[in-house]
Amino acid sequence: MRILLVEDEPEMASVLRIALHKRGILMDHAQTLADGARHVDAAPYNALVLDRRLPDGDGLTLVADLRAAGNPVPVLMLTARDALDDRVAGLDAGADDYLGKPFAVEELLARLRALLRRPAETMADALQIAALSFDFAHCEASVAGQRMELPRRELLALETLMRRAGRTVLRGALERAVFGFDAEIQSNALDTHVSRLRKKLADTGAGVEICSVRGVGYLLRQQP
Repeated sequence: MRILLVEDEPEMASVLRIALHKRGILMDHAQTLADGARHVDAAPYNALVLDRRLPDGDGLTLVADLRAAGNPVPVLMLTARDALDDRVAGLDAGADDYLGKPFAVEELLARLRALLRRPAETMADALQIAALSFDFAHCEASVAGQRMELPRRELLALETLMRRAGRTVLRGALERAVFGFDAEIQSNALDTHVSRLRKKLADTGAGVEICSVRGVGYLLRQQP
């Protein structure tokens, strides 16, 4: 699971990153609306946590742009503004929930879990290819009904490849999905994770294969 936090307070970002990491959730951090928009364009997210007051404008601008573009990603607004009119404005702009500052980290996590349980309008909760199934809501993979025990980065790689099954995922996009924007990535780190994942899929008889597209990226498809 991958979350984008758009928030200009580094202390809050640090606390949330640690709390989410303990729960197996990868978090990217943007400090401005412009940076947040670039992150959303570059990688898929399960949810956005978005502040209202940002150095380059109101967070509602990004929500409105996402909805106008047809992006249904769940958005949890964070703000010191807790008046009814502000909450209504946020929800009307397309936000899914609203949390006033200060807040407890556990409450934020509970609200995120509630958002992710809601059925998406444009994407199925699960996808099956051959014997391989992926539950996007719970970030779990299974083969013929048997859950696969995969490390977090291999799960993130498989989730990204499954979401775009049959299409090539650019190497850079897959690296961002697996490692995030801030991580220092060794040149062969992605290949190592993909190689291990490929072997596990073959060993379990998943009936799918991960193909390397030389110089471009990777593609997951059903075995011929």
